Amino acid sequence: MTASKDTATLAKAEVLIEALPYFQRYAGRTFVVKYGGHAMGNPQAAREFAEDIVLLQAVGINPVVVHGGGPQIGAMLKKLGVESTFVDGLRVTDKATAEVAEMVLSGAINKELVGWITSAGGKALGISGKDGRLVTAKKAERTTRDPESNIEKAVDLGFVGEPTKVDTSVIDTAVASGMIPIIAPIAAGEDGHTYNINADTMAGAIAAALGAARLFLLTDVAGVLDKQGALLTDLDPAKIAELKADGTISGGMIPKLETCVSAVEAGCEAAVVLDGRNAHAMLLEFFTARGAGTLVRADQSG
Repeated sequence: MTASKDTATLAKAEVLIEALPYFQRYAGRTFVVKYGGHAMGNPQAAREFAEDIVLLQAVGINPVVVHGGGPQIGAMLKKLGVESTFVDGLRVTDKATAEVAEMVLSGAINKELVGWITSAGGKALGISGKDGRLVTAKKAERTTRDPESNIEKAVDLGFVGEPTKVDTSVIDTAVASGMIPIIAPIAAGEDGHTYNINADTMAGAIAAALGAARLFLLTDVAGVLDKQGALLTDLDPAKIAELKADGTISGGMIPKLETCVSAVEAGCEAAVVLDGRNAHAMLLEFFTARGAGTLVRADQSG
């Protein structure tokens, strides 16, 4: 064996040794992963994501995947000639739109992800929040401020929902059987209607209910950046409120961090916002000392 091969082999061994304490600490714990964005439209990224999920299970961690699908829903609506309108970034979901959303999320995307997991050697169970009454939803309530009068008024988003209750028994049963739950963000309400739920929000509610060790929100950005563009690696709710107040955190990052805060304050050990476009970003964040995203805990002193 050449010196270069010796070095490469040693480097691989060192990676495993570095990861060993994390394997030991989190064996038997649950990771909830929200999957969406760029990676969903890229077969190579999807393959790598599936391999990461199967690897987590192989080292004794219980992965639970919640996926989005906004762009795919938009493409199908356009194909069917159904017009979409948005309020503050949220799609107004009438009955026709809700039916398309359920078809795309619970059907095409969910089963495609099950296929990727299967190809990577795992056993996946594709479900939605409706199955086993996993998630009960209510109609989401939103307000918007009129720019001219500055009066705040209620906005009817149609069949957009928010989780009100999570019954984890279907997840517990799947995990106990060696399966990886792949969950579409669709849920039924007490009123009998079907609601489309933001995937980040759904993942956060499930992570809290499971008392997950980690909630991973895979996004299309590196994480939370300061005003100089440097990555902020550790945050808590107080620091997040401060960064929102001074404008460091804005736009689409606000609801993601609100999801993280809600999850860690309700029982999830920690949440991470990281760039899902980078190969194996989730593994680098968790199984190395260097990390790869922004970690949110209820109290950073812990």
